[in-house]
Parts: sequence; C-alpha cells; structure tokens
Amino acid sequence: MVTLLLGLLPLALAAAVSPVMLTEQAVLLSGPGGRRAAWSYAAGTASVLGVLVAVVVTVGQSLSLPQAPRLSASLDLLVGAALVGLAALLRAGRRTRPARPTKNRSPLGAYGFGVFSMATNVTSLALVVPAAKQIAASRQPDLVVAVAAALLVVVVCLPAWAPVALTAVDPARASRVLARLRDLIDRHGRTLVVALVAAGGVYLLLKGVVRLVTG
Repeated sequence: MVTLLLGLLPLALAAAVSPVMLTEQAVLLSGPGGRRAAWSYAAGTASVLGVLVAVVVTVGQSLSLPQAPRLSASLDLLVGAALVGLAALLRAGRRTRPARPTKNRSPLGAYGFGVFSMATNVTSLALVVPAAKQIAASRQPDLVVAVAAALLVVVVCLPAWAPVALTAVDPARASRVLARLRDLIDRHGRTLVVALVAAGGVYLLLKGVVRLVTG
C-alpha cells in the first residue's frame, strides 16, 4: 500500500493546485454565511471527483491492466503526451478569470457551483485520471483500493476544504493566508498550473518508457 500511495502522491498534489477553486472559496468565505456555503461548495467538488475516481477504478480493474504491462505502459505514454500537450495549450491560451459565485450563496447553490467548478476543472481532472488508473492497476485488496481512492479525492480537493477548515480553527490567520494566496494566484497562478501539468505529463512519459524497457 505504501508503494501505491507514493506513486499517487505526485499526481495528486499536482492536481490539487487549483487557483480557480481557491479563489472561489475565498469569495464564498468573505460573504454572509460564507462558511456554510464554502462547506457545501467543497462537498460539490468532492462529489464529482469521487464519481470520476470510482468509475476509472472500476473500469480499470475490469480491463486487467497488470496482466498486460505493455498496454499499461502505452497508456502512460499516451496520457503523458496528452498532459504535455494540454500544458502547451494552457501556456498559449488567453488568461481567464474564474467565475465568481456572488449571486447565490445558499448551501444548495454553493453545492451546485462546486459540482460545476470541478466538472470544468480540466487540469485537475486530467491528472486525476492517470492517478485513478494506478489504483486500478495495483490489484490491491478492496479495502486498500477504497482507502487509496478516498485519499486521492481528499488530496485533490485540498483547495476546496482546507480554506474552510483553517477558517474554522483560526479565522484571523485564515484571512491572512487567503489574502496572500490570492496575491500569489494573481501573479503566478497560470504559470504554476502549466508547470505542474507539464511535470505530470513528463512523469508519466518517463514511467511509461521505464515500463516498456523493463517489462
């Protein structure tokens, strides 16, 4: 299990870097009833991610990828190349500002906004898919698979739930940290996302090459 989690960590942490989710949570937390809306938003993001991971793990296990190491390596190379291409597109594309959830801060509205935010978060989802494929290919017991999948969802959703948790524990410090993060995102958010998506792609390309050579 330790080996599986160590293999998931690079992709999960890269997928967790989401300037859009951090900005949206900062907006929700700044309004009246913000903490309740922010928790609903976090639940919405986790719902989408949980369904995606469950589908990929279930389908991946049915394909019996560990019995075909060359197929698994080819998939790593394919997904890695796709991530590198996505990083290039993000680098060349226009800078866009995240949607601001100012009109509806009700728990239900915030939940729906969280669902929409994660469903359209292409960079994070692109990194989650190969991470979930690793879980499927590990052929671990069901309990280990469930724990690994849950940890993947928790780590990737860090930008959604960590600001709310920090606000609940220490509101003053949370306000300062979120202000610094907003400033960092305004200046370097896009560059950071591009770098991490590209790094995830290179990681999978190298992993695929190693599997082809040693398999």
